[in-house]
Amino acid sequence: MTASDHDVEFCTLGMFIIDDIDFGGIRPGVKNITGGAASFAVVGARLVSGSKHAQAVSWIVDVGSDFPPETLAVIKSWNTDCLFREDTSRLTTRAWNGYHPNEQRDFKYLTPKLRLEPEMLSDRQIWSKTFHMVCSASRCIHIVQNILQRREELHKAGNSPSDKHALQRPIFVWEPVPDLCTPEEQENFLAANKFVDVVSPNHMELGMMFDQPSWTEASQQGQDLVRKITDSGIGSDGNGMLVIRAGKEGSYAYSKTCKIWLPAYHQPDASGATPVVDPTGAGNSFLGALAQGMVTTGREPFQVIQSVLSQSENWRKGLDSWGNFQSHPMALICATVAAGFVVEQIGVPQISEGNGEELWNQSEFTERVRLYTQRLLKTLEEPWSLPRDTC
Repeated sequence: MTASDHDVEFCTLGMFIIDDIDFGGIRPGVKNITGGAASFAVVGARLVSGSKHAQAVSWIVDVGSDFPPETLAVIKSWNTDCLFREDTSRLTTRAWNGYHPNEQRDFKYLTPKLRLEPEMLSDRQIWSKTFHMVCSASRCIHIVQNILQRREELHKAGNSPSDKHALQRPIFVWEPVPDLCTPEEQENFLAANKFVDVVSPNHMELGMMFDQPSWTEASQQGQDLVRKITDSGIGSDGNGMLVIRAGKEGSYAYSKTCKIWLPAYHQPDASGATPVVDPTGAGNSFLGALAQGMVTTGREPFQVIQSVLSQSENWRKGLDSWGNFQSHPMALICATVAAGFVVEQIGVPQISEGNGEELWNQSEFTERVRLYTQRLLKTLEEPWSLPRDTC
C-alpha cells in the first residue's frame, strides 16, 4: 500500500529503544528487546488501525551501528509508515528496566538517547490526526505549540490537505514522564493539561505527584484529586480527558461531566493464574490504541462494540452522557484490548496471518474486542458512566 501525502492518523514522538529488563529476581532478566515508548505506542495504534490502515500509523526510528537485523524485520512486518534514520557513528538508544514486586519500575539509559523533536517530523507526519507524547510538562507545551505553528505555516504556504477535516486541530495525547511525577511539578502538570486532549499518568505516578502513596478511586482523596484536575481544565476547551492507567485494575477515565471504569483485559482465573508475563510497554500501547481509536469511528472495532453493547440500556444511557464525545468510551475499550496483547510476552506481540486474517499472538484484534465487550455486557447491570454530580 502506498501512503498518500496527507493521511496520517497517528504519530508518536516517543523514542525507539532497545531494552534490557530485570525482573527483580522473579525470573531471569532479558536483553536486546524491541521496546521504547514509540514501539509500544505504535503497536497499540497498529492493532486498532488494522492492516487496511497500517500506513496511517507513522513514526521515526533512529538506527545506530548496533541495530539488530531481527528487530528491523519485526518493525517492517507491521507495514507502518516508519521513517528509518540511520547513523552508524552512534549506538542505538538502549535502556535498562527494573521491576519491583509492587509494579513500580526503575528506568535508566545505557547509551546516549536521541530525543525526537517536533521539527524532525516530515510534512506528511505534521498533518497527523493524533499525536502521542511521553515527556515533561514544559516539553509537552513546546511540542504542541510547535506542531500547531508548523501546520499553520504550511497551510499559509499552500502545503496543506485539501480535505477540510484534516485542517482541524489534531488530538494530543500526553503521557507525563514518570521521573517528573513529583510534587514540585504539580503546577506545571496542570498548566500543560490545558494544551492536550488526553493526559494519562498511571495510578502510582499520579499519587506521587500529589503526595500520595498511590491514587485510588475508592478514596475520597482520590476523587477530590480527579475533580481538582478536571476542574482545572484539560484541553483547549476544558473538556478533555484524564485517563488513569491502573495496571491489573484496569483504567479510569474522567471528563468534567463523565467517568468510566474499564477492567483490564486479562483477569486471573479461579486459581489466580494469569496470562500476564511482562507489563513493560502496556501503558504506551494503551495510549497509542486510544489515540488511534479516537479517529476510528465507524470502522470494524467500533462496529463490533456497538453490535454487542447496544443490547444494554445502561450502555446507551452512558454513551448519551458523553454527548459529542461518544467515541471516547469505545476508543478506551480498544485501548484496553490492545494492552492485553502487549502483556502476554516479553517485548512486542508477534504478528502473523491465518486464513487470510491478520493475527497478533495468534488472535485477531477485532475478535478480542468482541470477547471483551461480551464480558463487559454482563457487568452493565449497574450504571458505568454517569454525570459527575451523581457519581
